[in-house]
Amino acid sequence: MNKFLKGAMIVGLSAAMVGCSSNVASDESDSKNESLSGTITAAGSSALKPLVDVAAEQFSNENLDVSITVDAGGSGEGLKQVADKTVTLGNSDVTAEEKLDKDQAKDLVDHQVCVVTMAPIVNKDVGVKDLTKQQLIDIFTGKTTNWKDVGGPDEDIVLVTRPTSSGTRATFQKYALDGNEEASNTSMETDDSGVLLQNVTDTKGAIGYVALSYLVDNDDVDTVAIDGVEPTLENTYSGDYKVWTFEHMYTNGEPDKATKAFLDYIMGEKFGKKMESLGYGVSSKMEKTDH
Repeated sequence: MNKFLKGAMIVGLSAAMVGCSSNVASDESDSKNESLSGTITAAGSSALKPLVDVAAEQFSNENLDVSITVDAGGSGEGLKQVADKTVTLGNSDVTAEEKLDKDQAKDLVDHQVCVVTMAPIVNKDVGVKDLTKQQLIDIFTGKTTNWKDVGGPDEDIVLVTRPTSSGTRATFQKYALDGNEEASNTSMETDDSGVLLQNVTDTKGAIGYVALSYLVDNDDVDTVAIDGVEPTLENTYSGDYKVWTFEHMYTNGEPDKATKAFLDYIMGEKFGKKMESLGYGVSSKMEKTDH
């Protein structure tokens, strides 16, 4: 079993896991009982995109008359687009109120679908596997600029950063950096988690952060523990690892029939059994929710 999923199955996939939130959907949903048709467009969080991609493929295989398109672009962009009604679903690592003004957010309906854990990652040549939170803050705020100062090689630290629209950045800044503003590196800034992962893989001395979903079966980078606590689902569920957030899929008003069926599918028992294998956490299994 992948190390990020270690212990994730201990709690057991019981009826409590039916879906990703307490608002559970039955397998006998509209998506299986009636013929559906329609077009669903989703945009936003790159951290959530791998989960939505898999769900969209499986749902579409069962509902051939439903077309689903999934893009990234960052949480802020997804929320803006769903508020403007240019997409059906706005995927976000943060609540709408954190990115939009009150008038934009007032008509949006929140569908809390799962938990995502964010992990610091470094290039393999760095060799640093554990940092204190203060060391991490000093690195990402630009105070510490050489790996030798935190037990690594005599090598410049290269920040691979996210734009301010990124929900992943907002989550990491809040829970890993204690709210401290992240230094910018415009030459290595991207809101595509896949590109960020590749940049860290290819760049000596690089450090960044991605959702665990991008690290399943990936050994091209090293993850970094914070104060001795590794970024795993087990540690997220127990409350020991703090850098996580609930994932949201927003609709503008109540969803139409096809969109509701798709949301029910994502939060249903059948798909829920696959969720952890993709690196995502089940909301109902969180033992401590201090976020």
